Amino acid sequence: MSSSTSIEWTEETWNPVRGCGVVSPGCTNCYAMKQAHRFSGKGKAYEGLTKMSKGGPVWTGKVALHRELLDWPLRRKKPLRIFVNSMSDLFHEDVSWEFIDAVFGVMAVTERHTYQILTKRPKRMLEYLRRQKLDPLLGFPERIAQRAAEFIGHGHDNCGPGWPLSNVWLGVSVEDQERADERIPLLLQTPAAVRWISAEPLLGPLNLRLFLTKKLLHPEQVPPLDWVVVGGESGPGARACSLDWIRSLMEQCRTAGVPIFVKQLGAHGTFAQRRLKNRKGGDPLEWPEDLRVREYPA
Repeated sequence: MSSSTSIEWTEETWNPVRGCGVVSPGCTNCYAMKQAHRFSGKGKAYEGLTKMSKGGPVWTGKVALHRELLDWPLRRKKPLRIFVNSMSDLFHEDVSWEFIDAVFGVMAVTERHTYQILTKRPKRMLEYLRRQKLDPLLGFPERIAQRAAEFIGHGHDNCGPGWPLSNVWLGVSVEDQERADERIPLLLQTPAAVRWISAEPLLGPLNLRLFLTKKLLHPEQVPPLDWVVVGGESGPGARACSLDWIRSLMEQCRTAGVPIFVKQLGAHGTFAQRRLKNRKGGDPLEWPEDLRVREYPA
């Protein structure tokens, strides 16, 4: 499944993997989980991947790998920003190394596109990239190029992959300080051209100063974050997001010189004691002027 999207920081979504599992509080009101459930009936795209609970639809924890969708980026001639697996997690435990190889291979041979990947499983992402790079028989770039060769009937950019892939941004979702402290250090150890976070849904204040500077409490010197996306939660049962939390992140990013993208204020967004008309709090024209910031990495 691949399609145009309303996600403001990307242009298209590409879903060669479907289905996921709940791993942390940020998953509670996952939009993808609810959307998938609408198409989970017999013979439909998400059959067997969601189930109904007392709190509404939830993932079953199963995933489906769709090999027939791997060549979708090859058929898009116009350069695009593409969010990979908006309806899943590429580094879910049941996505094989071989399938991830194929996804990375397609990304490697379509350098005209920029790929944005988010995971809540950074340990497995780090394991994958370390495992592939250290393979004594076949290096990572060569391996994924071979995987991609199966799909290069058209749309190939005719350029081999570099290391790390310059058109692939790797990121983690962090909804609170606990998840930030757990996931971001693993991300910063992962080889990537751009490392970023999505603080959405933002469920509490975040102190990212340690991760936005070059002096980290880690035995190895690793680069800081390159980009921060932040947004409040929307949809039924949405939890409130304080504008003070967003402003704090903006101040931290400004101090560190890191671009920040304010996606939405959330379903409970208020300004000047009035409720925002946009149900996601996603219309910047309704926001305080200082929050109207949507920056990208250079």
